[in-house]
Amino acid sequence: MRRQDYAYPFRIDAASHQAAQTSYPDHVAQLIRQVLLTDPGERVCLPEFGCGLRRLVFAPYSDALQATAKMQIMQSLSRWLDGQIVVKDVNVSRAEETPDGVLQIDIQYVLVETQELQRATIEVR
Repeated sequence: MRRQDYAYPFRIDAASHQAAQTSYPDHVAQLIRQVLLTDPGERVCLPEFGCGLRRLVFAPYSDALQATAKMQIMQSLSRWLDGQIVVKDVNVSRAEETPDGVLQIDIQYVLVETQELQRATIEVR
């Protein structure tokens, strides 16, 4: 039996009229996006939640920016998704084909429950 979890963002499925569900790997990928794209202070009841990557988007691109973003990502994912994933690698770059102000984040991680290696790519604008 394959595990199903709630889809993010939360929504009602039109066919079943119940909470939409998704596969476990997709659910965890959605959680990663949620952590990385939420700024601390954005959630009233959980003000420390998030990563704050959007604050770095317009900073001058440099090795220091890459190192700062990588550190923030690894700390946030370790804090908020501990027990769900083990982060193996994080790569921060500005893709050649994207305009200035767009960071491309590549994350390799292992799902703790299934021990599957997964990859997520997120563009932060």
